Amino acid sequence: MAKKLTKRQKVINLLSKGKNVTWKTLRTKFDLTSPRAMIDTLRREGLCIYENKTAEGKVAYRMGTPSKSVVAAGLAAIYGDFGYQN
Repeated sequence: MAKKLTKRQKVINLLSKGKNVTWKTLRTKFDLTSPRAMIDTLRREGLCIYENKTAEGKVAYRMGTPSKSVVAAGLAAIYGDFGYQN
């Protein structure tokens, strides 16, 4: 018997396709009370999920690769200012 996927894993699978997923899609397709809470949980686990606005002004999420500036900001937040000194 195949193991049933959790809502969390289903959301990750959908986001990993790299396309925008609207708040409404997450709410209705996965019966999430708060799609934002699920997204925040996944972000805390280390996934890079971007929030975009659609042409209609609605919220959509997309999983991607963090830019160098995002990584640098995270390191600065953890370790403070640091750098190589000659």
